[in-house]
Amino acid sequence: MQGAGHRIAITGYGVVAPCGIGKEAFWNGLIGPGFTGLRSIELQDWDPLPYFDSPKDARRSDRCEQFALAAAGEALAQSGTLPYDSSRIGTIFGTGIGGLRTLEEQVIVRFEKGERRVSPFLVPMMMSNASGAAISMRYGFQGPAETVCTACAASTHAIGNAARLIAWGRCDAVVTGGSESAATITALAGFANMTALSSTLVSKPFDATRDGFIMGEGAAVFVLERLDMAIARGAHIIAEIVGAASNADAHHITAPSPGGVGATRCMQLALEDAGLQASDIKQINAHGTSTPLNDSAEAQAIAAVFGDRSVPVVSIKGVTGHPLGAAGALEAAAVLLSFEKSLIPPTAGTTVIDPEMNIDVVLGEPRSWTPGPTISNNFGFGGHNGSVIIAPYKQ
Repeated sequence: MQGAGHRIAITGYGVVAPCGIGKEAFWNGLIGPGFTGLRSIELQDWDPLPYFDSPKDARRSDRCEQFALAAAGEALAQSGTLPYDSSRIGTIFGTGIGGLRTLEEQVIVRFEKGERRVSPFLVPMMMSNASGAAISMRYGFQGPAETVCTACAASTHAIGNAARLIAWGRCDAVVTGGSESAATITALAGFANMTALSSTLVSKPFDATRDGFIMGEGAAVFVLERLDMAIARGAHIIAEIVGAASNADAHHITAPSPGGVGATRCMQLALEDAGLQASDIKQINAHGTSTPLNDSAEAQAIAAVFGDRSVPVVSIKGVTGHPLGAAGALEAAAVLLSFEKSLIPPTAGTTVIDPEMNIDVVLGEPRSWTPGPTISNNFGFGGHNGSVIIAPYKQ
């Protein structure tokens, strides 16, 4: 983050996703065929018990929080013990909704069995800040502990805000990312009735026949540290956060601003923050939801900032579904894996790019590349735009 002070290293990350639990399983899913025939892509046979001290503790955590703790465990195991004052380790987390499953379950309990049968743990399980709070409490992190709740841009905003706390010298390390598990019967009905879900049950970002998204779920967590301090303690530096930006369309509660002007400005702001030119970006991990309006606006924004077909573009939502507030976290994890594997995963489900889009979408097979600065975009209901730029570590 140019001129902001300290450089920000990523020293650990963890992933929980329907296509794979753990980084390597997640990568194998990313290069696979994706999912079709479903309204929602969810983890099958999820078992939270390995991530909790007791079954009772697991039962008192919503699935969203369970995912967050599982991903945090992998991230912190990779980073190793953080030898910093606990008051200088923050937890900045993102979610779009939080514990919706618990809320819906308890509404049914109240309706069928009465008020006295509603769980006393309803409130702490459904609250949006539960996941970040659980991470900070489990590991004793006493720095800033905040939750960003900006719809589908939430975890990208969380990563950007976490990086700034380090760049500005407020924290020495921050655990960040996002989690979501919101594919309840009622939520799916709401998204379907607003025609956001695919009627063909296929997520196909930027495709000429795209007709909506498939819901997803999951979590990804990252350990960010002050680069010089991470080096001093001998940590493995995975990559750096070099820029981030946030702005608002101020246009419509669900539709993007015409022509993608808000997204265009957000990406430009991220480039300015990183001190980079558009030509420095070597990959774009797109929001790419598979909805007609979002994909069109994002494609126009990409072409406006980077030029026609100039940078490889991928959306991973054909594999992950759309995990709402966790989208940016899972996509940032995909970026790190693309660095490690020297491959850009394909855009699963997409076969024929909309002829009105002048962007270079990676299709079919993973594409070899020389890892370089990558911008990851997320755009949420309410007009929230977020971009983060991640780069391979260079001494």
